[in-house]
Amino acid sequence: MATASQIGTTKAPGKASGGSSLPRSAFAIIFWSSAATQIGNNGLVSVLPLIGRSLKIPDEMVVAIFSLSAVLWACSSPFWARASDRYGRKPLMLVGLLGFMVSMTLCGVIVGAGLRQLAAPLVIFILLLLGRALFGLFGAASNPAYQAYIADHTPYEERTQAMAMLAGAIGIGTLVGPWLAPYFIYPVVGLAGPLFTFAGIAAVMLFVVWRFLPESRRRPEALAEAAQEAIAEKRRPLWRDPAILPFAIYGFVVATCQTAQQQTLGFLVIDKLGVTPLAAKEQIATAMAFGALAGLFAQWGIIRMFQMSPKQLLRWGVICGAGGNLLVAIAPDFHTVVAGYALASMGFGFARPGFTAGSSLAVGWKDQARVAGAIAAVNGINAVFAPAFTALYRANHAAPFFLNMGLMLCLLVYAYLSPALRNADPAAVTREEATMATIERTDEGGS
Repeated sequence: MATASQIGTTKAPGKASGGSSLPRSAFAIIFWSSAATQIGNNGLVSVLPLIGRSLKIPDEMVVAIFSLSAVLWACSSPFWARASDRYGRKPLMLVGLLGFMVSMTLCGVIVGAGLRQLAAPLVIFILLLLGRALFGLFGAASNPAYQAYIADHTPYEERTQAMAMLAGAIGIGTLVGPWLAPYFIYPVVGLAGPLFTFAGIAAVMLFVVWRFLPESRRRPEALAEAAQEAIAEKRRPLWRDPAILPFAIYGFVVATCQTAQQQTLGFLVIDKLGVTPLAAKEQIATAMAFGALAGLFAQWGIIRMFQMSPKQLLRWGVICGAGGNLLVAIAPDFHTVVAGYALASMGFGFARPGFTAGSSLAVGWKDQARVAGAIAAVNGINAVFAPAFTALYRANHAAPFFLNMGLMLCLLVYAYLSPALRNADPAAVTREEATMATIERTDEGGS
């Protein structure tokens, strides 16, 4: 298993690396800040079916609470990425954590009001929609800053490992959030308890980032200069760049399938067991925990052990994802659902660092924040389609998972046919940079 100290001791091979070294303490702060948000989000996902059915809000409307937030996330991510170039990485991390904390607190207050029947279910739904929207608008500031900070400090040949470690925060969140959430259902506040607690965890990490995280080694002045150069050159948006677009398409489909599976899992477990929502909370947490462990095993074990490249991750990710969704679709019982969900989660654990690291390797250091914003945007917008998957689930419980399987198999073909995905290899980037450096030295010597 890779550790933060192993990443922190990595040295950059000169100018070609695009980074020096990532301090162990800085990586730990970034990792746990990201994990705090993921713990809260996944904890919310695990209790939201319980909240929705307790408040008599239809399943599609429950899932739709994430839709407006997802649209705002996608729209605001490129803006926050540019802002991280202008103001630095650390201030944007603070904005994102603050947005998450405020949003979760407001949603907790709204859920508490709904449980006490202080407003009609439709009113509670609208208020939850707006409260969650704050996270989409301001919480999106952190992710591009996290990814750009990592890219600022890691050489190309270590980028995949570092991104896989950072992606492990998602696995930690998926594992810890649903497991902790039932313990935060307090006697007085009830199902609003987990939301208040997750807001408190975010407040702690907000203080840690503010007090202990050093700013990126890329000075804000240099980043702002790069941003101004991009404006002056009138570059097209990175998600439209032919070098980045294949990663954006791949990432969008993968994130859509993962979100659809996560947000239908709770309903599937409730229906498969045939029990009340509250009676199924431990089983939902168990299923999500096994999925998280599988994802962490992929990101912190297999990727490190076999030194997998983005190209390999892009292929194995969708192979495992397709197999896992097939298993869930035909599952006769709860245990098979858990096994299928774990296999699919392992696939997503491969795929996410694959397209994240691949897109980072496709651009130079000046575009790291921009590419992080582009990838964050396509990752966020996928939740818009979650209500459609939920409606499909209500029509046929197996249909969403068969659809996911089909999409995964299409991505497998795409990973072999697309030149950008087929050539996603840090060794190739390192060779290209070394060649360019040799040419530059030759030109300097001849001038």
